[in-house]
Amino acid sequence: MDEAPAPAAHPMWFPPGHPLAVRVRAICLPYPEAVEAIAHGRCTFRAGKRQFAIVGVGPEPAVLFIPDELERPALLERDDVFVPPYEGASGWLALRVDEDAGDWALLGELIDTSYRRVALQRQLRALDVIDP
Repeated sequence: MDEAPAPAAHPMWFPPGHPLAVRVRAICLPYPEAVEAIAHGRCTFRAGKRQFAIVGVGPEPAVLFIPDELERPALLERDDVFVPPYEGASGWLALRVDEDAGDWALLGELIDTSYRRVALQRQLRALDVIDP
């Protein structure tokens, strides 16, 4: 019996050394128990098993996040926010990021909200100790 060929690997649009991945990593990894994993050709950041940030939408420099539902309508009015393919069906949004002039403060706030949406209670307690 012949074995099925291995599935093709996803292309790495934003490999771990890419400047956007490096900047997002600096925002994400200080969170309690945050880890980075490569999934579907992208750098993803997780709180436990749940993702809270993803670098890149295909070749577009953007960061995916899970918004606060009350903030979602206002975010979608922005020109730099859009519903990404695939993850968008699960409520994710994406922020286009200009690597030189990006709104890094906004991105930090969006990632913070996203982390808090998926983190376990013990992770949130640890976060409150770090950032009261």
